[in-house]
Amino acid sequence: MMKQKMMKRTKSKYLEQQKEVYGNTLYFDKKNYKPIKKTNSSSELIQYYKKIKDCLECPLGHSRTNFVFGIGNPQSDIVFVGEAPGKNEDLKGEPFVGRGGKLLDKILNAIELTRGDIYILNVLKCRPPENRNPSKEEIEKCEPYLKEQLKIIKPKLIVALGRISAITLLKNKESLTNMRNTIHKYAGIDLLVTYHPAAILRNPHFKRPTWEDFKYIRDNYINGR
Repeated sequence: MMKQKMMKRTKSKYLEQQKEVYGNTLYFDKKNYKPIKKTNSSSELIQYYKKIKDCLECPLGHSRTNFVFGIGNPQSDIVFVGEAPGKNEDLKGEPFVGRGGKLLDKILNAIELTRGDIYILNVLKCRPPENRNPSKEEIEKCEPYLKEQLKIIKPKLIVALGRISAITLLKNKESLTNMRNTIHKYAGIDLLVTYHPAAILRNPHFKRPTWEDFKYIRDNYINGR
């Protein structure tokens, strides 16, 4: 009986940790329909989240509602990176939860993926006022957190969502058009640039090139792996 109680408390503590980092959704391995098992990567991410979640290294830490760490499968081969949380993300504590997030879910579904298959995060963990672009100082403080997350997850591909995310990672001032259709490198990991879901909502003409990018992801990093 004592052993059962201890096991129950251990499971409860683990689920609480998972919820703290990954939100209210429990992600499943869709092939076997089993909950993702605790692995070194998920455990390390939980510990890293606890280490940095109270960060006050820049003024954004004082104005945020929630620290937006990231969400998804900590064992994923593919990581999607945006530039910073918006209003909805700041309120909920999860990346890509508004209209753009719903569109991203639909695009993922089109190549037979869900949020449970990939990992989503931002360069910045706190929302800049009025959703302005990240400043150089904010990036310098927050980018090491991103690099450590990538080091833990060990993905095969980074997908930079939008020009601001891309130029932040690649340290250039190129147009998104010029950065597309090329596999770049970031922290030794392949990086592909595509349109931000919010940009597609504003301009439907971006749908076709975005679909081409996601087909490339499907054919080279999912079916081709």
